[in-house]
Amino acid sequence: MTQINASIVLYHNKKEQLTKAINSFLNTDLKVKLYLVDNSSNDELKVLSEMDSRVEYIFNNANLGYGSAHNIVMRKSIEDGVSYHLVLNPDIYFSSGVLERLFEYMELNRDVGNIIPQVRYPDGEIQYLCKLLPTPTDLILRRFIPSKSWKEKRNEKYELRWTGYDKIMNVPSLSGCFMFLRCEVLKNVGLFDEHIFMYLEDTDLNRRIHSKYKTIFYPEVEIVHEYAKESYKSKKLLKYHIQSAIYYFNKYGWIFDQEREDLNQKALSKIV
Repeated sequence: MTQINASIVLYHNKKEQLTKAINSFLNTDLKVKLYLVDNSSNDELKVLSEMDSRVEYIFNNANLGYGSAHNIVMRKSIEDGVSYHLVLNPDIYFSSGVLERLFEYMELNRDVGNIIPQVRYPDGEIQYLCKLLPTPTDLILRRFIPSKSWKEKRNEKYELRWTGYDKIMNVPSLSGCFMFLRCEVLKNVGLFDEHIFMYLEDTDLNRRIHSKYKTIFYPEVEIVHEYAKESYKSKKLLKYHIQSAIYYFNKYGWIFDQEREDLNQKALSKIV
């Protein structure tokens, strides 16, 4: 029986970068299977599935969006009775032993629905991917206000930078670049919201998990994320980002969101 299924959503990615991500995931003695879900306009990346018998390629022949493409495999993970599903970005790589440590933690802590390790840039700098549930100020105004000092002050709390990122924490919003998910929990709370084409689907899913289970930042192992902040460079991706933010706040509330307030305050009270 497979212990961990993983999915990587592709869209005209560089083969060299994808190879690093694939090899990182397969470098384990755990029983794993990897699905490459391709939203590209051609199937040139299919050749990557020939690297290993544990890799399966799915060609969508259309850009379904990030969450919708991952959901294809997440549904399969649930249907096949797989214990865990890993949502993995194509620009991630890590050393042997990371999956084993996360798997062990999840096995010992059955109240955890999602876990993410320490995430670093290639130069070793920490990526601040543990966040409170966002307000419109955090997602929209923070993006456009030019004041650097104001942004830094806001990020100190919103991104939990004051914690030092050196302890295990139960965090209401964790990055979607690496989501180690318990499939039994997904059966309960649901998958990615397919109304979101791209961006904030991770915030939405982690919020739903966090409201019923723990969503853990686990800094005792680490991964590397070649994060590029593409929405800062592309007007098209910025449009997707804004559209997802509008949908998210329409769903949960703009100014008045009592659950957001309750979950954020509870999380802050537990972090020492």
